[in-house]
Amino acid sequence: MSRQNRVVRLKRRPVGMASRDDFEIADEPVPQPGEGEFLVRIDYVSLDPAMRGWISPGRSYVPPVEIGAPMRAFAAGYVEASNHPDFTVGDAVAGLLGVQRYAVSKGTRVAKVDPAQAPLPRWIGGLGMPGQTAYFGLLEIGRPKPGDTVVVSAASGAVGSLVGQIARNMGCRAVGIAGGPQKCRYVVEELGFDAAVDYKAGHLDADLAAACPDGIDVYFENVGGEIFDTVLGRMNLFGRIPVCGMISMYNATEPPAPIRNIRSILVNRLTVRGFIVFDFQDRIAEANEALGRWHAEGRLKMREDVRQGGIDAFPDVLNELYTGGNLGKLVLAL
Repeated sequence: MSRQNRVVRLKRRPVGMASRDDFEIADEPVPQPGEGEFLVRIDYVSLDPAMRGWISPGRSYVPPVEIGAPMRAFAAGYVEASNHPDFTVGDAVAGLLGVQRYAVSKGTRVAKVDPAQAPLPRWIGGLGMPGQTAYFGLLEIGRPKPGDTVVVSAASGAVGSLVGQIARNMGCRAVGIAGGPQKCRYVVEELGFDAAVDYKAGHLDADLAAACPDGIDVYFENVGGEIFDTVLGRMNLFGRIPVCGMISMYNATEPPAPIRNIRSILVNRLTVRGFIVFDFQDRIAEANEALGRWHAEGRLKMREDVRQGGIDAFPDVLNELYTGGNLGKLVLAL
């Protein structure tokens, strides 16, 4: 019997939280690479909060995944066949390959990686897109200075966990916002943040004030909603807010509550800028060099939350991102 390619395709656009019925999972023939292409056997798929936006119909920074198309995803694996001059059989690669067992690529947004330097899942985590996002968002938009207080939401997640550590490497005070005592302990005791605030404890503003007695100079936004509103009220003059994500709103079926503290943007002359990592595509090598060096020096710790179950587990594992069920970079092993 010939090999099959198991693929997750988008069947319909979700309303609220995505369900298994929104996807079709099927076996198909393994695609064959044409001229200038190569075939990758995918071993790990990255699960990222942006995925919910990718399957929504609204205007976004990339076109939505089309109905019937393979689910968009970053993934990592090994080249099994190649007609591409820069990729050879046996190369480990990571990039935008989709939720499927096999993928054909021309090399666009796919790069060779070194599994001897770090495990393959790390190349779709801290040494991949999430690490690059943390690097550029904090350093280019947040512009932290030694002594600044840097606050990051979703601090135990793939991007947030790195933002706080990079801030510490820059000589800043790093404060994380996370959900629950376990995640807050992880942020402080394992990642080295100066403090952590549990937004689920019920007194976010008071706890944030205690953790940031000198106010907040940089806020790295991953969550939106009430957390964003509360942090706005604690920002310092000329503070900077890189806006990376709004995970609290991705599955909303009703309009979000209005921001009460939006006047702080005017009063404190804040810089608020949204961004995506592809804005810095021509500087990816710079981020990779810094992230790799800090990681090798032990100044950047990374954790992958690797789930089993293969392709069929994708719809259920995806929702762990929006219920806080993961600790570290969420990855699906195929």
